[in-house]
Amino acid sequence: MYKTINEAIDLASGLKRQLFKLDFAKVEVVLCPVFTALSEVSEVLNETDIGLGAQDVYWQDEGAFTGEVSPAMLKDAGCKYVIIGHSERRQFFGETNETVNKKIQAVLKHALTPIVCVGENLKERESGEAFKVIENHIRGSLAGIGTNDMEKIVIAYEPVWAIGTGKTATPDQAQEVHRYIRDLLKDIYDQEISDAVRIQYGGSVKPENIAELIGKPDVDGALVGGASLKADSFSAIVIKASEVVK
Repeated sequence: MYKTINEAIDLASGLKRQLFKLDFAKVEVVLCPVFTALSEVSEVLNETDIGLGAQDVYWQDEGAFTGEVSPAMLKDAGCKYVIIGHSERRQFFGETNETVNKKIQAVLKHALTPIVCVGENLKERESGEAFKVIENHIRGSLAGIGTNDMEKIVIAYEPVWAIGTGKTATPDQAQEVHRYIRDLLKDIYDQEISDAVRIQYGGSVKPENIAELIGKPDVDGALVGGASLKADSFSAIVIKASEVVK
């Protein structure tokens, strides 16, 4: 919950300038501003290779659901992506595997790309339950999602204990969990899906650690939080990531 409309326009404009020479054949870049700024940021990003996404969605197309925003509304505002099940939605707003699943199915119906978040908190990590929690998130969130639809989904691993806590997951810790997620997808689906699905890392990603994270074999990208609030730091992350990608 950052940036007024004008602030969001400034950020998008700055990013567009700084990534003007970027080879977008190597990396995909998506901005996910607040709902109120979506249309205006979409105008700024028009005729660029930077995509637009939303931070949440509701699973009904329309109706008496005051305060909610539907997939069709997001698409009309210019979105191609939607973050679903972010750790903050689970922590503060009662998001569950069931509601995440409904949202995934709804956005797929509207040809939007879901960025589905999974991850454990500090208590779960320290009690040795991290993999159990992640399996619960993956299996519950993806229940009933077929192979064809799974190819269109992005997974984002968020170690909640490494977000704004001063603690940081090491690249090796990130790789360990990403490998686990990939093996789980192989078990649920098949090797082809496991290899094809992009798994992003989201936990205190900065220009200083992005290269080492992206260098890990199963880390395909980053869900950037605080460092995305300034064009300089976000563009530095993108550029450094592009230099690692083969």
